Amino acid sequence: MRLTRVYVDAPLSVGAAATLPDAAAGHLLRVLRLGVGDACVLFNGDGRDHDARIVSAGKRDATVEIVATRAIGNESPLRIVLLQALARGEKMDWIVQKATELGVAGIAPVLSERGEVKLDGERADKRVAHWRSVAISACEQSGRARIPHIDAPQPLSRALAQLSPEAHRLVLDPEAGASAASLDLAAESTVVIAIGPEGGWSPGDLALLRGAGFTGLRLGPRVLRTETAGLAAIAALQARYGDFA
Repeated sequence: MRLTRVYVDAPLSVGAAATLPDAAAGHLLRVLRLGVGDACVLFNGDGRDHDARIVSAGKRDATVEIVATRAIGNESPLRIVLLQALARGEKMDWIVQKATELGVAGIAPVLSERGEVKLDGERADKRVAHWRSVAISACEQSGRARIPHIDAPQPLSRALAQLSPEAHRLVLDPEAGASAASLDLAAESTVVIAIGPEGGWSPGDLALLRGAGFTGLRLGPRVLRTETAGLAAIAALQARYGDFA
């Protein structure tokens, strides 16, 4: 039987006790009906799963003891960063969730000229915290023990200036000559995939991307929606160069 994995934002080590967050305790005790002596698995993003057993259970809280720890080796050798123009409503949640399941190393939300979503200040902080909780839930479900980094939304120009200089840089273009199969990516490469907003990249944004070294990638003859395009590109690259191969 597969044990339930729950996230704990705290250091974890064998023999230590950990108090579960309210949501995690509620899920284990009230939803799954676990009790004292039952087993569960904790993770905190350090790349390991920590086997635990419940040692005390109240109405709203639970304490567990860590009994073993083991490294989880299911991260892709291909380090994919999704540079995603902000999408409206639940589309961004969907992108974060599915990109995490597909194995991205990071997500960089950007403000684009044609983007309809504008976030700054406290609103942006709340959205990043929400997206991180979406990514954590996706890690719980998918078995990942590392949580992809999610940047705060920022203008495209600023995000481009912060990219790793050795990263391969790709922007989707149905008229491009290069396909996923024709790329020449070495093992353990870093790849940044740029996905535009619902209205597509503006000429100005495309100029910024080209100036930053982005080259076109063709996924097929059709134009994909913003919530589809990045996920399709991630899956294609994983199938050719990552851990789907």
